[in-house]
Amino acid sequence: MIIWKWTKRIVIGLFISSLLYIIICKWIMPPITITQISNSFSYGLKRDYVNWNEMGYNIKLAAIASEDQLFPDHNGFDWDAIQKSFKPKAGKKKKSKIPLGGGASTISQQTAKNVFLWQGGGYIRKIPEFYFTQMIEWIWGKKRILEVYLNVIEMGKGVFGVEAAAQYYFHKPAIQLSRSEAAMIIACLPNPKKFSVVPMSSRVAWRYPQILQQMSLIEDDEDLLAIIKSK
Repeated sequence: MIIWKWTKRIVIGLFISSLLYIIICKWIMPPITITQISNSFSYGLKRDYVNWNEMGYNIKLAAIASEDQLFPDHNGFDWDAIQKSFKPKAGKKKKSKIPLGGGASTISQQTAKNVFLWQGGGYIRKIPEFYFTQMIEWIWGKKRILEVYLNVIEMGKGVFGVEAAAQYYFHKPAIQLSRSEAAMIIACLPNPKKFSVVPMSSRVAWRYPQILQQMSLIEDDEDLLAIIKSK
């Protein structure tokens, strides 16, 4: 009984503290993340949080085009992609190119993981990731999720966020990034330590023209424009 009482108190305490932090982060950028801390020991920490209006149109469009084209419409999860990821593939396994769209992990899930959790962890991380993803969808909304995502995502060795990436790679603020430059930065995902923007790795060189094409294809979507053009 004593163990149950303490377990209950701990669970309630964790829920309340996490909820308060989620609410705070709706208005204030996360001061630090686990990923940023772990990277700072090896690569240092380059970051410069900027607000929504300082990011620019191109990087927002590139992120959605590459990582999560259903971002304006889903509730945090791409259930079709998740279901497909559990289906065993028949026949011989062949190497295939990484598809555009971020696979089964949405921008909302990636934001939850990067802000509140840690890299790796497999299925152990999935339960809290589900919780945080659903909470930021309810409390933050799409615009804030994308704003935080583009500020905290790793875009190079020790480089976090679009402003730091724009300054580091192209020596200009994020708001001045061209469509090609924005696509190049996003093309380093999901492994920015391996896929270099400058000098350009072969993977980034292959990927960024595809992202540019996708940007043009989805650009007239009204739901998407309602997010990235909002003030």
